Amino acid sequence: MEKLILTHIYKYGPDSPWYMARRLMGASGWAPKYSEDEIERACSDLEARGYLTRFRGQLKREVTSSVKPWLKFKSREMGHKPSGIYYDLTKAGRRLASGIYKAMRQEGQG
Repeated sequence: MEKLILTHIYKYGPDSPWYMARRLMGASGWAPKYSEDEIERACSDLEARGYLTRFRGQLKREVTSSVKPWLKFKSREMGHKPSGIYYDLTKAGRRLASGIYKAMRQEGQG
């Protein structure tokens, strides 16, 4: 699970456990594919080991879907960042995730 979280954040950027439970490594759907509690525990463990840090930057709030214009309206009406704790990779985490990601890609191609 921890390898998946590291590579997900490496590939897709900062994310929260709630969202990762639903879209880890490109999965889609409203129902969670993974346990949110398990992902939260894994993120806390990775943070304690120095691989993840809580994200403190500006989150992307812009909705780019032209298929669902109501999402754009909802985004403007909210006027604030999405709630929840978002995790990002530290320097050591980025190095580790890079190696894992490259190994996963080689396994998929071989």
